[in-house]
Amino acid sequence: MKTGIYVLVMAAVTYIIRALPFTVFRKEIKSVWLKSFLYYVPYAVLGAMTFPAIFFSTGSIWASAAGCAAALVAALFGGGLMTAACVSVIAALLVGFIV
Repeated sequence: MKTGIYVLVMAAVTYIIRALPFTVFRKEIKSVWLKSFLYYVPYAVLGAMTFPAIFFSTGSIWASAAGCAAALVAALFGGGLMTAACVSVIAALLVGFIV
């Protein structure tokens, strides 16, 4: 019984979140600041959800930090997503074996 109520509440909240912008913003948004803010919101939310999980993805915080640092360095030097992922995995494995 409780599960059905939970599902209904989740469905209602999801519907409200998705329907609210259509009802509130009927005209095109002309504010450059608001447009740029809304453009970067998905990236900020994804980063806020992903970044803390990086440090708890392995058994060692040092291996996770090394993998994160290696990925950042690879990205700063122009490496793509696959390059950064491979470099971070190798760095985390190496540090994991050492520590």
